[in-house]
Amino acid sequence: MAEHVTKPQPYKVEAVEALKEKFGGFSGYIFTDYRGLTVGQITRLRGELRKLNAEYRVVKNNFARIAFRELSQPDVADYLVGPTAIALAKDEASQVAKSIFDFARETSVKVKGGLIDGQVFAGGQVEAFSKLPSRTQLVAVLMGTMKAPVRNLACAMNGVALKLVRTLVAVADKKESE
Repeated sequence: MAEHVTKPQPYKVEAVEALKEKFGGFSGYIFTDYRGLTVGQITRLRGELRKLNAEYRVVKNNFARIAFRELSQPDVADYLVGPTAIALAKDEASQVAKSIFDFARETSVKVKGGLIDGQVFAGGQVEAFSKLPSRTQLVAVLMGTMKAPVRNLACAMNGVALKLVRTLVAVADKKESE
């Protein structure tokens, strides 16, 4: 008996290829359940995410599952169940997650999980990740720490000169009053 081989329909292959092409340009994926959101709310969320250089796409779970598998990403099939929209982050995935959780406080969107830099996170872990400072904030703290010794030295050296000037002014004032 011959084996039955199924050949996927061309539109499905094209849909998976389009998703692979789209997913390939991003490093962070946050899976959400968008049930209960209005078109206006989704549009508002997309606008907020666009400011962060991110996108919000409603996907067909099976196509997304195949696309992630073909991109050699970890298995995220557990998060691709039910109505799913994916927030795609290019740069700061923590800022995108923070924006989604801020949006979730006032709407019915729920975070299922995430795939960030090749690591799979559950919903609670994505929330904890969203509370971390951004890369820009961490660089600012590092630069402030590196700059502190030089700033302290400059203040100390400036303090010596300032103290000398004040002493000379006090002596001049005292001589003037005599």
